[in-house]
Amino acid sequence: MQTGITEFGKESGVDATQVGPAEASAEQQVKMIQDVMAQRPKAITVVPNSPEALEGVLKQAIDAGIVVVTHEAATQKNTTIDIEAFDNAAYGAKIMDSLGTCMGGSGKYAAFVGAVTAKSHMEWVAGALAEAKSKFPQITRVGDPLESKEKADTAYEKTKELLQKYPDLKGIEGSASVDVAGVGRAIQELGLQDKVCVMGTSIPSVAGQYLKDGSVDKIFFWDPAVAGKAMMKVAKLLVEGKPVGAGLDLQLPGYESIQPDPSHPKSFHGAAWIEVDKSNAANYPF
Repeated sequence: MQTGITEFGKESGVDATQVGPAEASAEQQVKMIQDVMAQRPKAITVVPNSPEALEGVLKQAIDAGIVVVTHEAATQKNTTIDIEAFDNAAYGAKIMDSLGTCMGGSGKYAAFVGAVTAKSHMEWVAGALAEAKSKFPQITRVGDPLESKEKADTAYEKTKELLQKYPDLKGIEGSASVDVAGVGRAIQELGLQDKVCVMGTSIPSVAGQYLKDGSVDKIFFWDPAVAGKAMMKVAKLLVEGKPVGAGLDLQLPGYESIQPDPSHPKSFHGAAWIEVDKSNAANYPF
């Protein structure tokens, strides 16, 4: 993301910088936002570690006349505009389109989430299930989503248990970035690369080794550098008093026609997902 923000600054002439806490800590993030507010910037863009925990400090920023733009925080109340890479249900449907095709249009699959309390993960797997029911009526999900607790080892162990319980399982969907890596490890050890389709959200640095031999068939993600530029472009428009609304072209891949979220009036999304398999993983070195 910092790469994208630095590029935006050079391209636009805007003084654009990024700071972040050493850990994924909402408390540290609040302190950093307070420090940045003291510098009186025209805009603050933020990817909240916890949208709820940042409501207070972001309200302070807005009350001080600072434009606030958030990302990965569609439910944020104290924001001027929230910009997301995509609609979560549509993203889940996209994953199922590929998984269902890989499965030959029929069979059983299982889904992993980092935690059932992870709203985006649950929306992704719900979108995938709805797409299966609509486009692949012969595909069924076995049980409710399984929790990996954001641990590859947990996904690995639960995958082995799944395959013992459902030896005819044809597909596995992952949501946390480590899910498909843990699943892929189990598939690799069991030599099931040609029998079980594995897809989900991850990045090449986490799942790349399993893409190479087909233990993981495809991963999906969004480019944080482009997301950083999207936040900055929205912030610049708002500072200049220009409108941000449905159909706006941010002139970035996946953000050519942003659309409002009907459930969250301050949130807009693009269609900026990226699909990667072993043929193009090297194009995304992160």
